[in-house]
This record gives sequence, structure tokens and C-alpha cells, in this order.
Amino acid sequence: MNHTYFKAFVFSLLVLTGCNKGLDLVPKDAISDATFWKTTADFKLAANNLYFSLEGFNTWDTYADLAYDVPNSVSNGTYQTTESDSRWTNAYIYIRRCNKIIAKTEESSAPSELTQFIGEAKFFRAYNYWMLYKLFGEVPIITSELDIDDEELYSARATRKETVDFILKDLEEAATSLPERSTLASGDVGRITKGAANTLRARVALFEGTWGKSRGDANANGYLDIAINAATTVMNSGQYSLYTGKGAQSYRYFFIDEGDDASEAILDRRYQVTISSQTFPSTVGEGHLLPTKKLADMYLCADGLPVTQSPLFQGYNQTGSEFIDRDPRMTMTFVVPGTDAMQLWYPEPVASWPFYPQRNANTGYTTFKFLSEDPASNASPFTLGYGYDCHILRYGEVLLIYAEASFEKNGAISDEELNKSINLIRQRVGMIELTNGFVSANGLDMREEIRRERTIELALEGFRYDDLRRWKTAEYEIPTDVKGIKIVGTPWANPIVVEGQDRNPYTDASWQNRTDANGFIIVESASGRSFNAEKHYLMPLPTKEIMINPALKQNPGW
Repeated sequence: MNHTYFKAFVFSLLVLTGCNKGLDLVPKDAISDATFWKTTADFKLAANNLYFSLEGFNTWDTYADLAYDVPNSVSNGTYQTTESDSRWTNAYIYIRRCNKIIAKTEESSAPSELTQFIGEAKFFRAYNYWMLYKLFGEVPIITSELDIDDEELYSARATRKETVDFILKDLEEAATSLPERSTLASGDVGRITKGAANTLRARVALFEGTWGKSRGDANANGYLDIAINAATTVMNSGQYSLYTGKGAQSYRYFFIDEGDDASEAILDRRYQVTISSQTFPSTVGEGHLLPTKKLADMYLCADGLPVTQSPLFQGYNQTGSEFIDRDPRMTMTFVVPGTDAMQLWYPEPVASWPFYPQRNANTGYTTFKFLSEDPASNASPFTLGYGYDCHILRYGEVLLIYAEASFEKNGAISDEELNKSINLIRQRVGMIELTNGFVSANGLDMREEIRRERTIELALEGFRYDDLRRWKTAEYEIPTDVKGIKIVGTPWANPIVVEGQDRNPYTDASWQNRTDANGFIIVESASGRSFNAEKHYLMPLPTKEIMINPALKQNPGW
């Protein structure tokens, strides 16, 4: 794994800070515009810094309904406007740096040599506007490097259409300037490619198309067309495929060490123990991304039917019964009780529930996805850390975008379209294929099954909150009970004796009294959760930005 762009961070940071307008002095202790921007290497170094704007591992699914840690202000609707917001500030910092690279490239006497870095700068400008857009909606569009006295700093917000169209245009132009993955030199693996630009374009267009469709926007189908076309371009490029390097367990291994630089990885936030490590498996192992009953119940049985319909479903009355005859991705995402798994501070695998109680009881489910199998890193997570990458854009998502956009655009999807998208994903794990005949024969709903497939495949990767918002279902899905395992009337209510002590928290009356009528744990009741449809579909703009720029208007309800 090559991580050359990490090494240039400090240097490029100095370059991109910029100089005050009107000064002719050349500093003797820092890099200046007068001495930089001379060679292709200079532009590459400047572009390297942009990679630090990429998101990494996250626990955003706890904002919605499929994962839980502790009550948070997003899921309970208590967050308020703040004076500042680092997400806003940091995005515009990187947008300014992108604008500077683009401007300097246009001034260069050898622009053809810099085509790739124009593409990277436009990609990252679009990426950072996308991060703003999905949170705040329309934002001011700044396309040049500004100083504090420039009037453009005080621009009003663009319209929603203007904002998303700008993002899509930047990505389209970026794709024309970027190389294919197969043409990258070995030392450049991990840099932005055509595939990354087209995949992000497909993601943005799907978001806007479904957001608009759920709200009656006449422009929705146009964006869905863009999503289909961008996804198709990636699918037809021959550059990517689903990772199958670990056979039947490939889905799980793709998210740890074995998945680095895999054929499925389109864009990663790259890590390396000796340069820049991450500690996300420790976060998972400590119980900060616990699956919920709602997620567990979404996995189909092996016959392709939901748990409410399938004769294969074994129920909840034994510790591992609900995991039997289910979509294989369930046991690659959840730790099955009794399974040996690496846990925080334990270099050797230990048996999970019911033999070795988890650190955080809460839902009773624990996450297997993202758990490292590296004993050295697992034993010393805060001194050594983990070196495997976070997959930001992956081919599995491309296939899901294609399927969903096709269905939403046409109100139907053909078996041929399913075969080149969702069924490829299912084939990887040995799951029964999805067909129109199967859906019809079993009284299922195709939209629901396509959304289910997306939810299962991308589970705990941070998509759920945005998905509920674009589908306009957050107001119904989020303010509901967050539930965990069934403990009343099951072995979960019995003592688990380890070294002479009952280590089972669920034998305590405080847990027995936190169950629903069927004996399932309620870790957070619906009464403590809220999603106000009049305001919570968008985040509030930082008040400081509105004070500085009176042309900005706050989002509705805030």
C-alpha cells in the first residue's frame, strides 16, 4: 500500500494557506506563491493536501434506527443552532484550496501536464460542496480564491438546483481529466480516478433524484437519468468488480485488511500503521456501533423471504436462533453468540455471548463487521492502531445506485437490470436472486426489497441517515423504539458465570423492566426520540456565518 500523499501534508498545508493580497514580500521562512507553482511536482504536492478532506470511518448510523451507542442529539432531535460548525468551515477551507489549484493551473505555461490535478481539484471541490449540500441544502457557490475584502464572500445561497447542478458539472468535468484506475502508476494507487468521479456523480444524482421524487419535484427524473448513466459508465468501464478474494466470507473480509486496494474499492480513505493509523475497530469493539433489532429483522431468510413470512425463521427464544438460515451477510455483520472474535484488549479471539459478555450490553447485539483479525493491532489499539482503509466509494454501491435509480425512474425494474446489479451482490454471498416473479408470487414490494438490499449491503457504513432523509421517511422511522435482543423467556435471562461471578447484566431487574410486551429490550423509547419534519431534514446554518453574511438565510424551522 502506498501512502505518499500523507508525507506531504505539512508541506502542502503551508503552500495552500496562501498569502495576503497586495503583499510583494517574499518570506524567507515559508513557502510562497513566488517560489511555488513552478513544476508538476508542485501541483501534485498541493493536490495531496486535498485528500485530508475525505471522510473516514464513522458511527453516523447511530443517528438513525439501525445502530445504537448512547442517546444522541440528532436521533432525539435536541440539537440546536450553533455559532460555528466545523463541517461548514472545513469544507470551505478545502474549497478555497481547490479554487487556488484550479486558478494556478490555468495560469501555468504547461496546463496539459497538469490535467490530472485539475481533475483532482474539481473532484474535491465537488466532494466538499456535496458534504455541505447533503447537510445544509443550498449553499453559496464560490469558484475563486477569495480574500477578506472580496464581495463574493458575502454571496447569497444558490438555489438547490444551482447547487446540485454545480456539483454534478464539476464531477463530469473532473472525470474527463482523470485517469482510469488501471493506468495509475504503482506509487499513485489511491489517487482520484474517473471511476471515483463518476461514482460520486451517481451518488449525488441518486440523492437528488429520490429527494425530489419523494417531494414531487418535476426535475427528479432528470437526476435519476444522470445516476443511471454515471453508474452504467462505471459498470461498463471494466475497472471494478465485487471483491471475492475470500470466497464465501469475502463480504466480511473486504472491510478489513484483505480489502485494501481490492477490485471493489473505488475511493478509500487510506491508512497505514506507520504513517497514519485508525482506531475504528476499537470503537466497534467498545460497543459504540451496536446493531439494533430493526437491522437484525431486515435480513431475509435463506429462501429470500422476510422473517415475518419465511418458514425457515427460527425465532428469538434461543441465544443464536435468529441467525439460523438467514442472509449470510447477517453473520458477517453481527457477532453470532458463541463465535470467536477479536475483542478490544484481547490479542487472541474470545468467544462472544453467552460465554464472554460484551463490554457494552445495550442492544445485546455486537458488530462483527470492521473487527480486525490482526492480534498486534488489536492488543494495542491506541499505541499502534490499525492500517486498513475506509471504503468511501465502492463498486457494491454503484450496483445499488443503478438498481434503485432504474426502479425510481421507471416505476419498475426488469430481471435483466436486477441481474447486472442486485443479483451480483447476492451471488457473492450465495443468496437467492431477486426477480419480479418472486416478488409477485410472495406478495412483496419491489421498492421495499431494493431499499432492503441497499440497507443490508451498506449496513453500518454511515448511509442510513441520509437515505431516510432523501426517501422522506425519517419522520416515521427515527422516532420509534430502539430495541435489542429478546431476554424475557430466553436463556439471555439466565446467569452467565465467569470465574465464579454472574457476568450477565440482563439478569438484573433494571433490564427485565426495560422490555416491550414481547420481552425485547428497549434501549431507547420512542418518547425520547424525535424528528420534526418541518426542520430536521436539513441542519441549521452556523449563526456566525449568518451574522457575517446577512445575505445568508437560515434553513426553515431554525
